[in-house]
Amino acid sequence: MDYTLLSSPLQGFTDFRFRNAQNKFFGGIDTFYSPYIRLNGKMVIKSSYERDLLPENNTGLEVIPQVITNDADEFLFVAKYVKELGYKELNWNLGCPYPMVTKSGMGSGLISNTEKINTILDRAHSESDILVSMKMRLGYDNAQEILDVMPILDQYPLKNIAIHARLGKQLYKGGVHLDAFQNCIDTAKHKLYYNGDITSVAKFHEMQERFPTIDHWMIGRALIADPFLPTMIKNNTHEYPANKLEVFKQFHDTLYEIYSESLSGQTHILLKMYHLWEYFSTTFSDPHKVLKQIKKAKTFRNYDAAVIEIFKKG
Repeated sequence: MDYTLLSSPLQGFTDFRFRNAQNKFFGGIDTFYSPYIRLNGKMVIKSSYERDLLPENNTGLEVIPQVITNDADEFLFVAKYVKELGYKELNWNLGCPYPMVTKSGMGSGLISNTEKINTILDRAHSESDILVSMKMRLGYDNAQEILDVMPILDQYPLKNIAIHARLGKQLYKGGVHLDAFQNCIDTAKHKLYYNGDITSVAKFHEMQERFPTIDHWMIGRALIADPFLPTMIKNNTHEYPANKLEVFKQFHDTLYEIYSESLSGQTHILLKMYHLWEYFSTTFSDPHKVLKQIKKAKTFRNYDAAVIEIFKKG
């Protein structure tokens, strides 16, 4: 069975710099979703969002822009903006679980507000010809929320609905709810994509077996923790390449260089790298020790020394 692998967006991580580096050194991802655009009531696109979506920064990549909003005017503003950049699709984020987002009635905090979802989709389809797709969780409090909103979604020609099989209130804790995802398959009229805990080739096969009708699979945090994973899935191998650490080091060095150029100040750059190492560390034999070494490195010099030692030990 043919299938498509997609990169689920992760705010603060999967920007165009990361996407390009992952694609260059590892590949395997067919389509990348960009981290969401958020307007905060001002009809202004921040320059960081702009850079992230500029076609010249995404050469050779299939990218779908994403918006997070609970306001139809904002949605239409972003739709117009991304269309001007040449994009034909806009993904609407109803999945983000972070409290500062959900408390303001956005992301997974919006799933239970069927009336507002209907209003925004109605205007999006009557006032724009952009193709709309959705990224959702099962709900914020319970998995009934997504089932309650399905009849509304069914009224619109959505391209697809990608579902992260967790609740918003879980954040990333606890397991995925596979029975609840099956309920969505049984209920939805739209094409569904699966997202959640595809962390290994074995896990991918397990999910394929569990959901044989699904042919679009999203990889989220695992793409940062193990950027080899998509190609290993495609090649159906559990074996890492013999030069695994060498490739990973080149990938790390590329990111370190581009973030050093694009961010200002030692503290800012090292903090960025530390957040990446929260995922990278899982590649190594003693993740806890690796992360501790990175955290201790408060200067470029110490950081460089720590990285050399980490890769030497493996």
